[in-house]
Amino acid sequence: MNAKSLIIGTLLILLALNTKTEVNVNAAESDYRMLGQQTADTIPEDIETDSMARLPQVQRNELDVVGQNAFDTYVSPGTGYGAGLRGPIGMLMHSPVLAEALFDVRQRVRYGTPKDQRLTELTIISTAREINNQYEYSAHEPLAITAGLEREIIDIVRYRKDLNDLGTIDGFGETEQTIVRFTRELVSEEKVSAEVFASAVAIFGHEGVADITGLVGYYSFIAITLKAFDVQRAIGSELLLPVLNN
Repeated sequence: MNAKSLIIGTLLILLALNTKTEVNVNAAESDYRMLGQQTADTIPEDIETDSMARLPQVQRNELDVVGQNAFDTYVSPGTGYGAGLRGPIGMLMHSPVLAEALFDVRQRVRYGTPKDQRLTELTIISTAREINNQYEYSAHEPLAITAGLEREIIDIVRYRKDLNDLGTIDGFGETEQTIVRFTRELVSEEKVSAEVFASAVAIFGHEGVADITGLVGYYSFIAITLKAFDVQRAIGSELLLPVLNN
């Protein structure tokens, strides 16, 4: 990672952490409802059909050399964008230098740490739940299941259940509980409590806590991008994040 990418990525993460959405801490499962599938009649009028967002999809042949290098950084095997740009990165590619600067941060916090993908996806869906981002949550719940995260744990996150009222749940030990508590406090409280922070350091170490913070920060920034460009889920896809009843 070069210094420029590191500095830009870090600043963006710090910016992202200052944004949050209020959620009802004490809501029960019955207080939520599912939205079902994304339908054509729910897509706003200012959404472009090729990108499912407010700006059109970036085409590689429309970019200069710098832009094409940034484009190729993402559209390569193993990045998840081998079939082409879409979603939030597709929108960020309208500023190719910005998009490329974020690439190393993304690869580090999502794939380059000692945490396995099960814990990584738990952190991501906890972040998406806490900031109430439908696109991000719906994209990552299936990935969490594929990574081995148990359905009962997913429901703790998606319905924001009180961790103090839970009995013994298979797979939801001190490590998993600490991730959920840390993420909730990092996004929704003025600061992470000393108790939760100490627990996170004891489990993950100094570097691990920094990486988890970076992961939450990165997906908070992605959520801001989704919100700014009003990026939509594909028509026919399931909207998996429940919303509070009015």
